[in-house]
Amino acid sequence: MSFLGRGSTPSSGGINQERVEMATQELDMITDIFNRLVSSCHAKCISTRYAEGELNKGESVCIDRCVAKFFEVNKKVGEKMQAVGAAAGAGPSGFTSL
Repeated sequence: MSFLGRGSTPSSGGINQERVEMATQELDMITDIFNRLVSSCHAKCISTRYAEGELNKGESVCIDRCVAKFFEVNKKVGEKMQAVGAAAGAGPSGFTSL
């Protein structure tokens, strides 16, 4: 079975459009996260005056810490959102509320 659904149902005659759309949305989300990460950590860690072609030790350490913190916060927010969503889904009416 392939990622885009080519091998799952040979009689369908093509690519599974739903999976393509899901993959496109996931790529957009990952690209957005990457761009926000780069923007945030660059603003915090890299001087606007470029004196050298390579990162210095302080900039490298700052970037490493910034990336680690960014992903840790992203993970915690995702977990919290899942918990809130699960709690809302288990409400008395059975419907989720946004």
